[in-house]
Amino acid sequence: QLVESGGGLVQPGGSLRLSCDVSGFTLDYYAIVWFRQASGKEREFVASVSSSGRNTEYANSVTGRFTITRNFDKTTVYLQMTSLKVEDTATYSCALGARLTNSYLYWGQGTQVTVSS
Repeated sequence: QLVESGGGLVQPGGSLRLSCDVSGFTLDYYAIVWFRQASGKEREFVASVSSSGRNTEYANSVTGRFTITRNFDKTTVYLQMTSLKVEDTATYSCALGARLTNSYLYWGQGTQVTVSS
């Protein structure tokens, strides 16, 4: 199972960095994807990084504000979130799998991000 951390309460305009511990898995063949789900809404795609680490993809709503990266030894994937908005409030989860087919083998338990003044 993947393990997320780094969520919390932040004011609008603030920043947070989420982490997804993937140390028990190999990223050579799988993408890591961040999703979020706000209360009463469906889960939505946020960002992904390919198995090679060279390709990233972002939802339109976070482009220019969020950045997905992974560390050199491929044990952690980060989601740096800046210029946070109230509408970014959600539970953020990471998943390992195939972005193109939207099929995922493992999920984390999620970490809550609340953006509020």
